[in-house]
Amino acid sequence: MTTTPHPAHPLPYSILLIDTERFSDRDDVQQTYLRRMLYGIVDRTLLAAGVDQTLRRRADRGDAITELIDSSVPLTTLLSTLLTTVPAELRSVNRLAADSAQIRLRAVLATGFVLIDEHGEGVGSDLNQAYRLLDGDPLRAALRESTDDYALCVSEPVYAGIVRHNHTGIPADRFHRVAMESKNGPLSAWLHGAPTTSSAPAAPAEPTAPATAPTSGAGLDFRGTNHGVVAHQIQGGVTFGNPGDRR
Repeated sequence: MTTTPHPAHPLPYSILLIDTERFSDRDDVQQTYLRRMLYGIVDRTLLAAGVDQTLRRRADRGDAITELIDSSVPLTTLLSTLLTTVPAELRSVNRLAADSAQIRLRAVLATGFVLIDEHGEGVGSDLNQAYRLLDGDPLRAALRESTDDYALCVSEPVYAGIVRHNHTGIPADRFHRVAMESKNGPLSAWLHGAPTTSSAPAAPAEPTAPATAPTSGAGLDFRGTNHGVVAHQIQGGVTFGNPGDRR
């Protein structure tokens, strides 16, 4: 009797996405070099976090890499390594590279359930949201406006579960909230670093001065227990005096 294999089940992963800025602007030789540098930086970073080949599943996106990392890897270790090792690796690579070969990276760290299909590809809404953060304007602007060569964004669950608790090596005050529109509604995340021009909150509007009450007549000041004009009649006790006279 032939049995039908059970369908794959979604499993929890840490989702790491890393993309190369302005990759398509380079020629074939430069793209080949950038890919080699990207792979080296990611491999060395994950090894520094204790993530060996048995704990990760990689998907090659050309100018980007997707890493699905086993949930047994502490997220605090992974995030603190992303905050320190990637910038150090970029400085080491770029200080010896020509201007045309400089590599700048934007990265997203998220968590969620991902199903691995029969082609070995990850499928799931949590993964889709991570890609939206990677391609969103807030993260692109953060890297574009940064003097560094790296911009990192974490998803809302990563911030709520890890960042806000101010673990060693993960300073919560270095993250700020950003929001972006997606086809499934607003999507919020947290960027590492100082707010950029495009992600900083708008300045509060200047307070509006209260409207000046209309005067009832030139040189006259109506005062009383219920002063006012109703149906063209003055109601209440009224005292006539000059506007500047406040006895």
